[in-house]
Amino acid sequence: MAEPGVRAAEAAADRRWRLRHLPVLLIASVLLGAVAALVGGVVGGGDAALGAAAGVAVTAASYTLTTVVLAWADAVNPQLVLPFGLGLYAAKFTLLGVVMVAVASTGWDGLLPLCLGIAAGVAVWTGVHIWWLTRVHRRGVAG
Repeated sequence: MAEPGVRAAEAAADRRWRLRHLPVLLIASVLLGAVAALVGGVVGGGDAALGAAAGVAVTAASYTLTTVVLAWADAVNPQLVLPFGLGLYAAKFTLLGVVMVAVASTGWDGLLPLCLGIAAGVAVWTGVHIWWLTRVHRRGVAG
């Protein structure tokens, strides 16, 4: 394991390290979105297909925004990560709540698949991120 000062120097030399995992996570989300749309379409028709795919897209967009904003904040000044992270978290969940209430009030048949798509998106994004950190990133740090 490298010393903290060594890691900081390596991180400064590799300005893209904060976003290196993003393409893998986005590919996993696109694949999940396709599967969610297919399953939604087979089980519940067009609204379910759209809802499931939209749920995955909402999760991917949310996590991508967080990743990019926090990478920027960390690159500018690591002390900005906490305030930007908390502010973004509050803004995203407020917006998500407003959108979900608005969608629920329409009686749209894709609401439940939308919620399931969001849950599946969270599970897959988190799982792939853990895999990336423990298998891919760890190999680069150790080797």
